Amino acid sequence: MSSGRRQFLKRAGLAVAAGSAVSVLPGQSGAMDKRSAGMLSSMVDDAVPISVKERVARINRAQALMRKHAIDAVLLEPGAAMEYFTGIRWWRSERLVAVVIPRTGDLAVVTPFFEEPSVRESMTIGDDVRTWHEHEDPFERVKGILNDRGLRSGVIGLEATVRYFVVDGLRRSASGFAVDSALPVTLGCRMYKTPAEIALMKMASEVTWHAYRHVYDQLDKGMSHEDVKSLMTSAQTELGGSRPWSMALFGPASAYPHGTGQSYEIAEGSLILMDCGCAVHGYQSDISRTFVFGEPSKRQREVWNTVRKGQQVAFDAASVGTPAGKVDDAVRAYYESVGYGPDYKTPGLSHRTGHGIGMEGHEPINFVRGEKTPLAPGMCLSNEPGIYIFGEFGVRIEDCLYITKDGPRWFTTPPVSLDEPLGGVG
Repeated sequence: MSSGRRQFLKRAGLAVAAGSAVSVLPGQSGAMDKRSAGMLSSMVDDAVPISVKERVARINRAQALMRKHAIDAVLLEPGAAMEYFTGIRWWRSERLVAVVIPRTGDLAVVTPFFEEPSVRESMTIGDDVRTWHEHEDPFERVKGILNDRGLRSGVIGLEATVRYFVVDGLRRSASGFAVDSALPVTLGCRMYKTPAEIALMKMASEVTWHAYRHVYDQLDKGMSHEDVKSLMTSAQTELGGSRPWSMALFGPASAYPHGTGQSYEIAEGSLILMDCGCAVHGYQSDISRTFVFGEPSKRQREVWNTVRKGQQVAFDAASVGTPAGKVDDAVRAYYESVGYGPDYKTPGLSHRTGHGIGMEGHEPINFVRGEKTPLAPGMCLSNEPGIYIFGEFGVRIEDCLYITKDGPRWFTTPPVSLDEPLGGVG
């Protein structure tokens, strides 16, 4: 197939795929015509952020889990967990900013004195803010919060990314407390998404999908991976996505899931693997697509079709109550039956079948061998069982899914063929 013929079919396929996409975007009448002409506009103006009521429910659930697991308080540093419970968006430095959630009572925030006004700007819940000056020990403020909640000993749970200097400071200033993992609490809340969270993830996925649609129509000979990444990042930003990221791998580089230092340009017959995403009100998308510029070879088609079937095998295996690791097992059994692997060997699938996703691009749990956690409503995971052939190319098709009481549902729908490789939304 010539590049001209390919472009004609590509536009025709996109027009069909986009038909259902427009109907799921409130307030977007006429917007698709502008996007088709390269004039991108925000798709997220109607996005509904997480409400204060929902954050209160999160804290109540966290406190119930703390009582269940004998944890007296949880300390959070800036990051996804802090934003999840409080709305606070902050960064990490050598100066302690922390949220303390006690087993009972109101949460409190510890911050440098001069940062208090800025920290309060993004707070959506709570009003107990304890400040410290540069010559003071911030962990004495943490101890004061615990004491004011009637806690003078017990267990402080730390979410997984808390740094060692925090552990050391707690042991010094709050020596009556043991330090343990807060994972039963933070994971017990964040792993199960509410309808409001799923709606934001759907919107982020739609932004990324429409950006793919925009960029795919502009691929041309001689483009570098940086050219394509720049186009994709800009498109996601213009469509309203925040913190966009993009990866583009051509030809032999696509055989390595996260690429190589070698640089390639698009040529006739080039296989192009892209992996991209963004956020809407803190909630992430993650979509991979694999194209061929020009006429695909027989081998490219065979591998692409095998990967697409592997993705469907994973989707069909992801039923409520199934241990997450069994989804990965099902894909590897299929791949081995057609000559790939075995196990994690290449040519074949060298990484897990998928990962959890939410406010972070990668969250527990994973579709990976040995993961015993049963799938349950509200869980959200990627489905990306690629095949990688060193020295030739790799293929990855990735769409995220969410578990309902009736089984898995797609955030974006996978493509049906290498000739129409974008899929759809809704």
